[in-house]
Amino acid sequence: MSKYENLAKEIVRNVGGKENVSSLTHCITRLRFKLKDEGRANDDVLKNMEGVVTVMKSGGQYQVVIGNHVPEVYADVMPLLGLDEGSVDKEDDAPSGNLFNRLIDVLSGIFQPILGIMAACGMVKGLNALFVAMHLYNETCGGYLVLNAIGDGLFNFMPLFLGYTAAKKFKLKPMLGLVIGAIMCYPTIQLGALEQSGKALYTLFEGTMFESAVYMEFFGIPMIAMNYTGTVIPVIFVVYFASKCEKFFSKFIPDLVKFFFVPMLTLFVAIPVGLLLLGPAATFGSTIIAEFVMTIRDFSPLIAGAVVGLTWQILVIFGLHWGFIPVYINNIMTNGYDNIMMPFFACTFATSAVVLGIFFKTKNKQMKEMAIPNFISGIFGVTEPAIYGILLPLKKPFIISCIAGGIGGGFYGAFNFRKFMMGGMGIFEFPAMIEPDGGMGNLIVAVTGVIFTMIIAFVATMIFYKEDDAALGIAQNVVAGREEQAKLSEKQSAAGEKTAERMIRQIEIASPIKGKVLKLETIQDAAFASGVLGKGVAILPEEGKVYAPADGEISTLFPTLHALGLETDNGAELLIHIGLDTVQLNGEGFQAMVKQGERVKKGQLLVTFNQAFIESKGYCMETPVLVTNSDDFLEVLETAKEQVNAGENLLKVLK
Repeated sequence: MSKYENLAKEIVRNVGGKENVSSLTHCITRLRFKLKDEGRANDDVLKNMEGVVTVMKSGGQYQVVIGNHVPEVYADVMPLLGLDEGSVDKEDDAPSGNLFNRLIDVLSGIFQPILGIMAACGMVKGLNALFVAMHLYNETCGGYLVLNAIGDGLFNFMPLFLGYTAAKKFKLKPMLGLVIGAIMCYPTIQLGALEQSGKALYTLFEGTMFESAVYMEFFGIPMIAMNYTGTVIPVIFVVYFASKCEKFFSKFIPDLVKFFFVPMLTLFVAIPVGLLLLGPAATFGSTIIAEFVMTIRDFSPLIAGAVVGLTWQILVIFGLHWGFIPVYINNIMTNGYDNIMMPFFACTFATSAVVLGIFFKTKNKQMKEMAIPNFISGIFGVTEPAIYGILLPLKKPFIISCIAGGIGGGFYGAFNFRKFMMGGMGIFEFPAMIEPDGGMGNLIVAVTGVIFTMIIAFVATMIFYKEDDAALGIAQNVVAGREEQAKLSEKQSAAGEKTAERMIRQIEIASPIKGKVLKLETIQDAAFASGVLGKGVAILPEEGKVYAPADGEISTLFPTLHALGLETDNGAELLIHIGLDTVQLNGEGFQAMVKQGERVKKGQLLVTFNQAFIESKGYCMETPVLVTNSDDFLEVLETAKEQVNAGENLLKVLK
């Protein structure tokens, strides 16, 4: 069994199960779910789960913050969902929410798959520059050239990679996106190659920021040449347009020739439009943004840097920083450096220093134990565990870290701090701050800013942070939670015995339906049979009536009426799913006698259904009755009877 298999099962269960997940990706610390209904996720259960830092909802995503081991958890979650890595949303699961949320969703979906590789290549490139600066070898030796190829390969052909990931996001055939990226990297259409090949025919937009020389025409239409290799925005625009073209042509091209005619026509339309209009427009848009940002920086680089540093961690909390990552990447790819977003670099070390200050200030052993790994993680560039686990709950330390990050960001803005290549996190970013000519001035600014920020954050924590009962409670709750889980495991193996603290109590759940009792693992639906959605049994109904199995509240009543959730007064959360795949009936054959949120008494009629009609439509009537929060209890025991009447005991939940 994998180390994180149990955690993966619990996460899937508490995000609403396999059927509630449209897609899943992950970044450095988070599982990023696209859920069909976020209301079905158990936020509180997930937040208090061992192995989960917290839960955030932002950018149209349901984000489960795991920490540094998120790739291992992701690998165990994916098989439970039946998804392949990189799976995209289904057609009817388009990004929801406002325009900003949809934009964040698109950008994160496009950039996340390559961020790890991008960081790795950037680190190689940075180390290569560092070793040359240290005179370990020179720029003409074979070792340098090979390492430089490793570092530059992805960045020189960035449109290929983004063409592929954007195609998956926009539901275009991925290979078609890859071809579009390759075309945009084709040597003879790049501005540099055209400048060398001859004199410009004429100039467009002369005297403006958009001034562009025209070296070639496309059947009489002037084509504004750009250097697309290494860019990020133009290929995304072109791939998006191509996805619309492909969908359009697929409607009209006969199936017999669709295999090759659709991609041919898509490229025939999308590439000229992309090179003539979309590519230049995207580049001009970047120019406008750059000019706007530079205008602000010209007014006060210090203030601009301080704003970035002050707000960055707040953006990270909600996952909104993804909206600014393309600006950062685009600046490096087009200008050769970024000095706009880089003031956020101070925030990582501000967080680490605050955690270090808490370590020295606290007298609580458990808090000290929490601080050390979070400090190390922060130094390496991953601050979410520290933010969610310590700083946010304590409030004042989080405010201190934001202020210190703002001061450090202002320092970086004032000294025009830059990063020259992608790659690395935390202390591993330093090589990318060496100037292309080998100069160390920018690296000195980087190190000075880190020291300056950490001193401010550490001293402020030592002065203003005072440990109170709430702070001690956070540490004690974490330890108590671990101890409670250990005790729970012991109790599960000895259910029925008296524990050191209490006697096991028993909750009885009556059968909601008259019929034959089936073992859960024998039914036709693999998700229910696996137990990942909860423990319980299934019933093969003999009459079309569903009664309340206990006193409680109708927590969920699906619009299609095929399933309902009941939260009992004793804390058991029940799911009654009438038949399998019956959601597809859209409520036909079902009638509800209660409403969501209504209080019900044991034995009260909840739903009626036309069993003969449902079976005539070809649906299986096996009806799972599950305790969806079964892990909150010692054990769920099923009846030994093979046949039950509604109201007779069906399950015993040991508490």
